Amino acid sequence: MPASSATHAPSRRRSQPRAQGRRERGGLLSGARPGARVRWDRLGRAAMLCVMAALVYLYLSAGVHMFSTWRQSHRDSAAVASLEREHTRLQRQHEHLIEPGTLEAAARQLGMMRKNEQPYVITGLPKD
Repeated sequence: MPASSATHAPSRRRSQPRAQGRRERGGLLSGARPGARVRWDRLGRAAMLCVMAALVYLYLSAGVHMFSTWRQSHRDSAAVASLEREHTRLQRQHEHLIEPGTLEAAARQLGMMRKNEQPYVITGLPKD
């Protein structure tokens, strides 16, 4: 008899934890909260959404940066073209001003004369 009673007792003990485990997993126990479990599928979706939002932000910021760089390059190209035209104009003006005849004509318009040169004043000319 002791052998038979010893075999039945452990089997009862084994069946009870399994039944309780099944009840807990199935949500049949009255003491367990229904929202206490972690919903890994929802957590995974939320994490994937955050990663996608970060990627969209990175792509958009790179695109905006490229667009602003492109616009800046066009502004710089226009400024360079303008400065090149002004440089060409100033070079021509410099070449014109270093000619000896130009310098002398500008000085005479200001009323200047060469050293030891006799000035002439003409008066009585008709007014046009």
